[in-house]
Amino acid sequence: MTEWKKSDWRTKPRVQMPDYLDQADLNSVEAQLSKYPPLVFAGEARSLKSKLAAASRGDAFLLQGGDCAESFEQFSADGIRDTFKVMLQMAMVLTYGAKVPVVKVGRMAGQFAKPRSAPTEVKDGVELPSYRGDIINELDFTSAARIPDPKKMLQAYTQAAATLNLLRAFSSGGYADMEQVHSWTLNFTEQANAKRYREMAESISNALDFMSAAGINSGNSHALKTVDFYTSHESLLLEYEEALTRLDSTSGKWLAGSGHMIWIGDRTRQPDGAHVEFCRGVQNPIGLKCGPTTTADDLKVLMNKLNPNNEAGRLTLIARFGAGSVGDHLPRLIKAVQEEGANVLWTCDAMHGNTIKSSTGYKTRPFDSVLREVREFFGIHNAEGTVPGGVHFEMTGQDVTECTGGVHAVSDEDLSDRYHTACDPRLNASQSLELAFLVSEELVARRSDKTPLAASL
Repeated sequence: MTEWKKSDWRTKPRVQMPDYLDQADLNSVEAQLSKYPPLVFAGEARSLKSKLAAASRGDAFLLQGGDCAESFEQFSADGIRDTFKVMLQMAMVLTYGAKVPVVKVGRMAGQFAKPRSAPTEVKDGVELPSYRGDIINELDFTSAARIPDPKKMLQAYTQAAATLNLLRAFSSGGYADMEQVHSWTLNFTEQANAKRYREMAESISNALDFMSAAGINSGNSHALKTVDFYTSHESLLLEYEEALTRLDSTSGKWLAGSGHMIWIGDRTRQPDGAHVEFCRGVQNPIGLKCGPTTTADDLKVLMNKLNPNNEAGRLTLIARFGAGSVGDHLPRLIKAVQEEGANVLWTCDAMHGNTIKSSTGYKTRPFDSVLREVREFFGIHNAEGTVPGGVHFEMTGQDVTECTGGVHAVSDEDLSDRYHTACDPRLNASQSLELAFLVSEELVARRSDKTPLAASL
C-alpha cells in the first residue's frame, strides 16, 4: 500500500462539500491555515483513544454532546460555559448509574459544517443553494449569503481556538469541582416536576458526604475539581481538515489538528469516497455514523479501511436508526462486527433518526422518542451480549424550545418561543439532564441483575 498523504482525498469522489468560486482565494486561505498552530495535540488524541478503548470493554462510558452546528453569531463565553456545565452534570449522573468513568466529548470547537438532504432549498418560489454551516456560507436566504466563502474557515479557526482555550480553563480552573456540579443538579431536582429524580440525586449526595468524611474532597483531591474534556466534530469540510493536519514528531503519524475526535457522517461514508480516504490516514479516534441504509458488507469494508490494525479505541460506531427501528438494523450490524472480530465502541445517536415536523411547522424531536431509541439500543446490546458504550446527543446548555416533551413539557405551540438553532433541534439544559437521569436509571436497573457489567450496561 502506498504511503498515505493528507491530500489524497482530492483524487476521490467528493459529496456534501462546496464548490468555491475563487480558487485563488481558497488557495490563500488554505496556505494561511496550514501555518497556524494545531488546535489539539497528538498526546491528547492518544489519551482519548485509550479512554474510548476502555468504553468499548464496558470499563468506561462515552457521553458525546453539543451543538448541531456551532454559530458565529451566537458564539459567547456564556454559551460555552452553559453547555460545559450541563455536560458535567449529565456525566456525574451517568457515572452513578454506570459505576464506571464517563468520557466527556463535546460537539464543540469545530462543529461548523453540516451535510444537507438537498443541494438547494426553495422559499416563496425562490430557489437558492442550501445553508451548509457558518464555516461555508450564511443562513440568510439571499443569493449573496449562500455563496461559499473560504475566508469563513479563518473565522471558524479563531472561534474554535477561543472555545478550546475556555474549555481548558474551565476543566482545570475549579469550575469542574464535583461538589459544585452536584449542587447544580440538586437545584434541578428541587423543581416540582423533577421530584422523581431526587432519590438518585440524594444517593449521589450521600456518596460525596462519605468521601468527604473519609478525607477525600475537592479541597485536597485534584481529581475531584478537574476533568478531562475533549472536542469532536464531523470531518466534512476537507480543505479545512487538511490544512490543520500535522505530522506528529513523537509517533511519526499524521494528526487531524482540528479536534480530538472526528467522525464521518451517514451521508459521507462511501467506502471509496473522499471523507473515508482522509479519515483513514490520521491517528485521531474516528467516529462512523451508521444509519438504516448501512449494509453489513459496507460496514466490513469501512472497518477494515478505517481501522486496519483493529486497534481498540480507534473506531466508534454511532448508531442512528430512529425509535422503533433499532431492532431492524442494529442486530445485523452487530453480527457484521462479530464476524470480522472487529474492535469497536458502540454508541447511540438518538437524535437524527427522530426528527419530525411539528403541527406548528417547526422541525423538532420528541423527547420520548429520543429516550425510546436509547432504551432499544441498550436492550438489543443486552440481548446480544455486547457492550453499549455511550450516548451521543445534540444539546445545548441554553433554555431553548426546540425539542418537545421533558419535565417542562415543551409543546408544539411552545416551539416558537425560543427556537434558535440554525439547523437541527437540540435538547435544552433541562431535557439533557433529565435524559441523563433516565439513562442512569436504565443502567442501574441492568446492573441490579448481578450480570457482568459488560453485558448489563
